[in-house]
Amino acid sequence: MDDTKSEALKGRIKDIQGHYPTHQGAVLPSLYAAQDVYGWLSDEAMREVSAHTAVPAAEIKGVATFYAMYKTRPMGRHVIQLCTNISCMIAGSDELVEALRQEYALEPGGTTEDGRFSLVIMECIGACATAPAMLVDSAPYDSLTIEKMLAILQEYR
Repeated sequence: MDDTKSEALKGRIKDIQGHYPTHQGAVLPSLYAAQDVYGWLSDEAMREVSAHTAVPAAEIKGVATFYAMYKTRPMGRHVIQLCTNISCMIAGSDELVEALRQEYALEPGGTTEDGRFSLVIMECIGACATAPAMLVDSAPYDSLTIEKMLAILQEYR
């Protein structure tokens, strides 16, 4: 691992731990810190979190692989999180997924050839009343149509 990044992560985790009564409580924000520092959670990054939190590496990996918010593989510069739960599905999310296939050759769980976008299918992003919805990085978009979604993504190119 990069020593500069490793030291930065160590400092961030130490600061995070000051806000929690146990090492266990600091796991989720420590994984966010590692993902922020390294861009994704490699096995090495997860072992580093384990070392700094004194939480077993297997437990760290279990947490990181359980939650969709953690990326355990390299991702594109922009991450599209598209909801396909029942409300979004009824409102047309399947057509949005197909449009991403056609326009960007982007498959669920994949990354575009140029590394610009990754597509993560989400179970729910909490925008059922204005479905279909997606997040691009952390920006929410709802009431999507194919045209609206493609126009939004053009802004990220």
